[in-house]
Amino acid sequence: MEIQSPDRLIRLAVDLVNTRTREPEALTSTAELRDFLLGHGEPEPVEVDARDLEQVRAVRERLRPVFEAAPDAATRVLNGVLEEYAVRPYLSDHDGSPWHLHVAEPEASWAEWLAATTALGLATFAAGHGFEALGVCAAADCERVFANAAERRPRRFCTPRCATRTRVATHRARRT
Repeated sequence: MEIQSPDRLIRLAVDLVNTRTREPEALTSTAELRDFLLGHGEPEPVEVDARDLEQVRAVRERLRPVFEAAPDAATRVLNGVLEEYAVRPYLSDHDGSPWHLHVAEPEASWAEWLAATTALGLATFAAGHGFEALGVCAAADCERVFANAAERRPRRFCTPRCATRTRVATHRARRT
């Protein structure tokens, strides 16, 4: 359970929230949670149980409003999660890993670690880019969230595919 880079933190937060959208639930089993953690750079061993799965889903639901809310409300959410889960940052090189930063208790559960880590990532991203760089896809049939670090390039869609699909639908609607 380590932090490597600011990009990893924001990607972890976005991907976690995007495990539940209109698409089928992506965290339906402990195996899927384990795969999610491994896919985001967590080293073996990654051991999770049903309680971890339930708690991680709860963290995910607490974070979603950060992408939807006005800055004041999003700030309250992040500050609340940080207050509840984060500890004073400290450096560690446990288990032979390179030096890295921790913001959760040494014995934190996966959910506690994800809460502290993703809240720090979102707060850092918002502080550097503004809350307007966080959003929910504008496509009518999509609920995915995104973080857009590009300056002077407002973004309304999670992917070019959603943007194209929406433009095509709008064009076709005008032609009828």
